[in-house]
Amino acid sequence: MNRTDRLYALVEDLRAISPRCRSARELAGRFEVSVRTIERDITALQESGVPIYAEPGRRGGYALDKKMSLPPLNFTPAEAVAIAVALSQAGDQPFGRQARSALHKVVSAMPGREGDLARELARRVQLVSPPSEPGPQARPLGAEGISRAIEEALLRRRVLRLDYADAKGALTSRDVEPGVFLGGRGGFWYLVAWCRLREDVRVFRLDRAAAAVVTMERCPDRPLEGFAPDVPEMVVHGTLLD
Repeated sequence: MNRTDRLYALVEDLRAISPRCRSARELAGRFEVSVRTIERDITALQESGVPIYAEPGRRGGYALDKKMSLPPLNFTPAEAVAIAVALSQAGDQPFGRQARSALHKVVSAMPGREGDLARELARRVQLVSPPSEPGPQARPLGAEGISRAIEEALLRRRVLRLDYADAKGALTSRDVEPGVFLGGRGGFWYLVAWCRLREDVRVFRLDRAAAAVVTMERCPDRPLEGFAPDVPEMVVHGTLLD
């Protein structure tokens, strides 16, 4: 990164977290330069009129005037993740870097708990695609309301009652603990969940689900890593908010 790009990135980084601050050491680590270089860059920005000020103390650092930052936004966690999924599927595109920067600002400006919920939900929405192949065409998400019920169950960490047909068309009703919403393989979307009927992790293709109802029962805590799908020929991409 040349100095001009770094100066721009410094301002954007401080704008995203304003009115919070970052220390010179944190900034140096993020941009892989020395603390002295960061201090010179901040001085240059201040001299050019950028309203950056220093917060003293052990937890102090550099902050951007809050007038140049976004106020708290009324985006829901699901809306923020929806934007991230759209960006993940777009790949390299014109203004892609600016789009990811805009998303970072949106999430950083969300109230604390909403931002934390959005990040947790984003960890449970993943995309897979075959290496070196273009993204597949989107396919149906299943019966009406299926996707919405899964989204709600993931967000609220609730057990989902699922009516599901296997590859041969046999229909079963089962309670599942949603783990990961997985999209992209063959254009289909999948739910990776702990199936109480089978007492094991199972992968459910959404277009085979006949019905889904969110129950009031909260899911027990299970490590997210336990829901990793066994698709060695695929590349798994997390949904990134930061």
